[in-house]
Amino acid sequence: MTDAETGETLISANIALEGTRKGISSNTSGYFTITNISPGTYTLVTSYIGYRQFSREISLEEGENLRLDIALQPEGYRLEEVIVESEAEKKEQKNIGVAQVQTELIKRVPSVFQADVFRSIQLLPGVKASSDFSSGLYIRGGSPDQTLILLDRTTVYNPTHFFGFFSTFNPDAVKDIRLYKGGYPAKYGGRLGSVLTIFNKDGNRNEFAGSATLGLLASRFMIEGPYKKGSYMIAVRRSTLEPLLAALRNSFDGIPDKFYFLDLNGKFNFDANENNKFSLAFYSGSDDVAVPFADDASINLNYGNQTLSGNWSHIFSERLFGNLTLTGSRYFNFPSFNIASTPFERNNNIYDFSVKGDLEYLLGENHEIETGFWGGLLTLRLQDEFDGVETFSSRIQTTYGSWYLQDTWQIAPDWKLKPGVRVNAFSEGNYFRIEPRFSAEYEPFDALRLQAAYGRYNQFLTLITNEAFSGFDVWLTTDNGVTPAYGDQFVLGAKTQPWEGYGFDVELYFRTMNDLFELDPFLPDPAGLDYPDLFRFGTGYAYGAEFLMEKQIGRLTGFLGYTISVTRRKFPNFNEPIGSNEARFYPPKYDRSHDVNLVLDYQLSERWKATMAFNYATGQAYTKPLGRTVALDFPFSSSSGSGTVVDQLVVGKVNASRLPAYHRLDLSFSRQGTFFGSGEAEWQFQIINVYSRRNVWFYNYDLEFPVTREAVRLLPILPSVSYTINF
Repeated sequence: MTDAETGETLISANIALEGTRKGISSNTSGYFTITNISPGTYTLVTSYIGYRQFSREISLEEGENLRLDIALQPEGYRLEEVIVESEAEKKEQKNIGVAQVQTELIKRVPSVFQADVFRSIQLLPGVKASSDFSSGLYIRGGSPDQTLILLDRTTVYNPTHFFGFFSTFNPDAVKDIRLYKGGYPAKYGGRLGSVLTIFNKDGNRNEFAGSATLGLLASRFMIEGPYKKGSYMIAVRRSTLEPLLAALRNSFDGIPDKFYFLDLNGKFNFDANENNKFSLAFYSGSDDVAVPFADDASINLNYGNQTLSGNWSHIFSERLFGNLTLTGSRYFNFPSFNIASTPFERNNNIYDFSVKGDLEYLLGENHEIETGFWGGLLTLRLQDEFDGVETFSSRIQTTYGSWYLQDTWQIAPDWKLKPGVRVNAFSEGNYFRIEPRFSAEYEPFDALRLQAAYGRYNQFLTLITNEAFSGFDVWLTTDNGVTPAYGDQFVLGAKTQPWEGYGFDVELYFRTMNDLFELDPFLPDPAGLDYPDLFRFGTGYAYGAEFLMEKQIGRLTGFLGYTISVTRRKFPNFNEPIGSNEARFYPPKYDRSHDVNLVLDYQLSERWKATMAFNYATGQAYTKPLGRTVALDFPFSSSSGSGTVVDQLVVGKVNASRLPAYHRLDLSFSRQGTFFGSGEAEWQFQIINVYSRRNVWFYNYDLEFPVTREAVRLLPILPSVSYTINF
């Protein structure tokens, strides 16, 4: 299955034989197989959002195999809907917990200065945003490190730019974005919560093409085209802040001397023959910042990611399809501080090299067997130096491996089961874990699908990060005495089509989190401690309900999402009531009881389109100071003695208070045209935070008498403009 204009493969296109119950979706390489078809004449129908429906009459004789290469024609502007969680048209079979984000949505939804993949994902039910300054994904009660992020099947460890403000993924280079919010199948593992898979474009197989976008914060350039035996795609994105920073330095102190990020994406495809295809994909991104402060001090930051993946897709037979992938991933950050000519430097690297294989086998008419493996070598290095002297050095190297098996079993025309199992091994600590997975779907009639899923999940890594700045991220692993975190997920869902062109989905979830491990923030001095003594271990749970209503056709399209949810954590010796040694559960900062997201797209005319995004969320949890007291002659004070006074802060329960509710309205207007009559062009005008709601990020307390509280606020109203040329 391909795009007729570009030759791009289409993932999860819907293919069916009209008048029968036989149908299937194309896989991540665009292939599909329908088996056990009785001899006769049929009408083959294919559909995919944004493309014209394709139909063709086919005739099969006894024992005949028919191979079809289907190219779908893109539809006109009338069908370029803003669709989320829709993978094909009316007959698309949505899997439980799965959401697909169309690239057109990413480019059209208003965003601060730059179209962003993660900002668009944050509009989905069950996905929460931390703040205007963070693109981190908090999915169904999980922290960002509980989401596995794969770019062309390669793990990405720090997917952010600009202190976490943007994600590293260039929307011009992306073809498919799929989020498994929970209850995900045995094919994936290694994280407690969710999986985000992103595939870059293969490149136009029919003609040379490209695009260039000039924006206020960053600009993008992409070219793609064919060569004799395949295609290529190269995309570059770079921030363009230098002129603004140069102007600000004349009026303000502390403006960075250097501040930019750079992305490079590429993919080369080689079509050896109709049964063998090879691809090589790469990504390189970095941030480079130099900030002076005071008269003799400065901060220099350099961090980023590099990934490389080589893939071989092979059709063994009409029933057996396989992928073999070699991957390499590197994350680095090199912060340095210089105060009064005294430097502090950190060298932090992650290297991850792996091989993975996947097989899909159609065992008869009712069974699709999938199996595969993933094994690799993970190295984490961390070194600190102060004034040229090494103060800390750590090198952790571990091997890991996994194997999975799952069966999609169509036990009856209206019943489908997917049992599976995944086995994980991790050498650091010699851990071996088995994870059962199961999902079921019942379709009593065409417009309703009832679904359920269960899974056990394990995680061998934890992330030490800061919401306000992701440039210091440090990953740590399990070891002897530091057991892997594990949890169970239970999901129920109903997917309906109440009217033609409308969809209404409901999902309920409950998940547990056990043996959560993170660095103990209350250690007075970690020097000399054994590795397990650096951590604290806790538990957690989350539950909620997600609702999604979408309108998929017409001049006005869009969706309304609502989430009601609860997430809690508990760690020993933390949030204990007075007189008790039993810790209480508390809401983490990103716990939000209610989230509402409304996205509307209206085709004003053939050239003009308007997009609106509105967000409402319960205020974040925080710990409120209740007062201040003093201790006289405090025994542990370095200056203890008669008259010694030590201030002490009195606080309430951990995160028992709430910031004011968050809400924001963004608007975008786009105009299609031409670039001096040669090539398509588009102007995009955006207004972020239309009514300038100054949402509260956090409170800053000055405890000097009288005590004062100052609200640190998020973004005001911001205009933005960009210009894109397609050639």
